[in-house]
Amino acid sequence: MSEAAVRMSDVDELVLSGVLDYRTGPDLRREGQALIKSSKASSLVIDCSAVKKSSSVGLSLLLCFMRDAQSAGKSVSIRAMPEDMREIAEVSELTELFATH
Repeated sequence: MSEAAVRMSDVDELVLSGVLDYRTGPDLRREGQALIKSSKASSLVIDCSAVKKSSSVGLSLLLCFMRDAQSAGKSVSIRAMPEDMREIAEVSELTELFATH
């Protein structure tokens, strides 16, 4: 079973960790959406430095979290996007959507 988590850090950063795949994606989606909605910060950093492995599900999560933040009036940047996610973004021609921190 894949272990993955999403949490809000003490400095209002959304921290993704573990293996992001089809098994972990749905729960992470719900949890991350709730965390973003409840955050009082006007800008949000999504920290991916603890992601061990990611399929296209991880990229989808980032896009969903970015949309959630935008809907809540928050700016977003991505920190430490893993190489596998970066490669999927390049192939999908989505790299320009991800502002890096």
